[in-house]
Amino acid sequence: MSSVLSYESLVHAVAGAVGSMTAMTVFFPLDTARLRLQGRLYCDPSICTSCVAGMTVDEKRKSKTTHMVLLEIIKEEGLLAPYRGWFPVISSLCCSNFVYFYTFNSLKAVWVKGQRSTTGKDLVVGFVAGVVNVLLTTPLWVVNTRLKLQGAKFRNEDIVPTNYKGIMDAFHQIIRDEGILALWNGTFPSLLLVFNPAIQFMFYEGLKRQLLKKRMKLSSLDVFIIGAIAKAIATTVTYPMQTVQSILRFGRHRLNPENRTLGSLRNVLYLLHQRLKRFGIMGLYKGLEAKLLQTVLTAALMFLVYEKLTAATFTIMGLKNAHKH
Repeated sequence: MSSVLSYESLVHAVAGAVGSMTAMTVFFPLDTARLRLQGRLYCDPSICTSCVAGMTVDEKRKSKTTHMVLLEIIKEEGLLAPYRGWFPVISSLCCSNFVYFYTFNSLKAVWVKGQRSTTGKDLVVGFVAGVVNVLLTTPLWVVNTRLKLQGAKFRNEDIVPTNYKGIMDAFHQIIRDEGILALWNGTFPSLLLVFNPAIQFMFYEGLKRQLLKKRMKLSSLDVFIIGAIAKAIATTVTYPMQTVQSILRFGRHRLNPENRTLGSLRNVLYLLHQRLKRFGIMGLYKGLEAKLLQTVLTAALMFLVYEKLTAATFTIMGLKNAHKH
């Protein structure tokens, strides 16, 4: 129990939260472009009245590259438009990464108990930490997805407009109009996507252990590069499910009021099938360029800030080696 409720776990959690907030703020416009690029799925209501196949983004938008989409957004919606929804995203990210880093490092401390960890253990611990994180923080991500796209100029008439005044108002309206379970839209693909951070941390910790065998400590460039490599692998492997997750979270399609069950395996498989049918295999990776650019750079910077903060804090606390796994 002492390993779970320890200063070390708290330091990891705070450093992870601060690192992710810093990195996301720097690269936030890239995420805005990615969300617009991810594409639309059309749903045949006679086949699937419950699936969320409205659109997370705007498939009818002419611009197809990250920088062109950003320029178009700024031209049409204003200079600050790429940062629309920044606060709810940062708030959600702070909570999400605090929970993930705390759970990951607490479980690892209990299981490893001072010994060197293994790739298998890193994957299992990362998966469990991801499940805990998803169940606790999905409502925050549903709300921030809605707020991030509110006011965007879509070229699709099927999207139901929203008018949220802020995070609390969004929570209130979603619960009132769609039911409390709507706050967990996209939970099923999110649970599948816990493999993303699990794979990311598995590769990150594994690469870090390999480098530490050859040198006393890692340089900033080392941390940045292995963080980028780990995230690139994890993102590419899980990207199709991330697209489905975004569509389910947005949820502003015109659905059958008698059937609001979202995020089931049937709906996930249907969305993936529709994407394959409409766009081919590459449709599963629509917007990957923007996603990779944003997530790889964000993850690399996050790990860099995280490692520097934990190292500095543990040094001040007199626990120099506590942050090494």
